[in-house]
Amino acid sequence: MSDGTAVAPAERALPAQGSKGTVVVTTVASDSHTWNLVYLQLLIEELGYRVINLGPCVPDDLLVRECLETAPDLLVVSSVNGHGHQEGMRMIRRLREQPELAATPAVIGGKLGITDEADLLSEQLTEAGFDAVFPDDADPVIAFRSFIEVLESSARTAGNRALPGPRITA
Repeated sequence: MSDGTAVAPAERALPAQGSKGTVVVTTVASDSHTWNLVYLQLLIEELGYRVINLGPCVPDDLLVRECLETAPDLLVVSSVNGHGHQEGMRMIRRLREQPELAATPAVIGGKLGITDEADLLSEQLTEAGFDAVFPDDADPVIAFRSFIEVLESSARTAGNRALPGPRITA
């Protein structure tokens, strides 16, 4: 029986949002999927980062502009439609052309292509400038968490981009 006194809901113990830095989450320009971005945002926030979720179908110019304005500690690109390799190659080149973003840690994952050449596609994306590639044939969550641990231990942050970062192919 209630006596009319309001009971405050129990608060969830979450890490302080953004205490570890800022991560930009996006898809490639042709990818309209959003569930993957929401999942990634929740995962990354759980790891203690502030997330700027640009949403689906983000043009390269908008991504570059947003990264220049926010100087993120990490860029996470997700692809579900199978165009991750093709558009990711173009995207990372545009990003790396900017001196201020040349060393920004960047990863891509998901459905990178429509063939079974995940190793080749991953190698090409890494050579083009991504720090890690997480194809859909691997366990991307475990691999991504491992990448974050390596990134955090390397002390490579927005304020210290001169340090070499991890290069991982899942």
